[in-house]
Amino acid sequence: MATAAKTTKSAEEAVVEDENARDYVTSFARGLDVIRTFTRSKPRMTLSEVAEQADMNRAAARRFLLTLVREGYADLDGKYFSLRPKILELGFSALASMSLPEVVQPVLNDLADKLQESCFCVVLDGDSTVYIAAAKSRRVINVSIELGSRAPAYCMSSGRVLLGALKPEELDAVLEGLKLEQITDNTVTSKLKLRSAIREARAKGYSLVDQEFEIGLRSISVPVADRTGSVIAALNVCCPSPRYTMEDIVQKVLPALLDSASRITLSLPH
Repeated sequence: MATAAKTTKSAEEAVVEDENARDYVTSFARGLDVIRTFTRSKPRMTLSEVAEQADMNRAAARRFLLTLVREGYADLDGKYFSLRPKILELGFSALASMSLPEVVQPVLNDLADKLQESCFCVVLDGDSTVYIAAAKSRRVINVSIELGSRAPAYCMSSGRVLLGALKPEELDAVLEGLKLEQITDNTVTSKLKLRSAIREARAKGYSLVDQEFEIGLRSISVPVADRTGSVIAALNVCCPSPRYTMEDIVQKVLPALLDSASRITLSLPH
């Protein structure tokens, strides 16, 4: 009886997997891979470079790139391809459909004005953080991060807050696939230490990172919860090390950050 039930369940799972496979458009997914190869550090690339980064042959990469050029999403200058501003329409369409950035922005503006530091709202996408809202201070020099930019979650205070909100099995899956790179001398590259830092962030209700992504830049983040208590984003403040010690950040920045996170939660729809 148990064997028959197990066989039936396996057959049903196979049907679901088969249906999912039929609904999956590989060429569309590969086109997205091509778009994602362009980053702040690599805004212009040759056909060969794109093919290598996207892990596809040159012929396929060429078709995707020329399609992007023809549709106005990319430029071709000699042998170099680059994305055009029109590509932002894809991301802004998604952001426009979300209520979170609209709720967050005025709170971020107030926070940046109060602290006179750059402030951000961040969400988790796989093992990366994605910036969905930002506010600058009135200082001449600000930390500038474009909306839609991605960063490795493991070395960001926002990433550790958001990873700490995952279910244990979800966190295990993310950590298993992570390759920890030594971005600065301070970057945590041990998964054991990273798991400990994530656990600490969850217990304390905030994460404080000391120059692990960029030397000279410390950061602190707190979770933003919806009305049910589920963490949906993180608020982040970038704190240049010449202006802040780690103790300064906890004493001067954290209270304002926690207050802002609470304001956002109360402003979200039920």
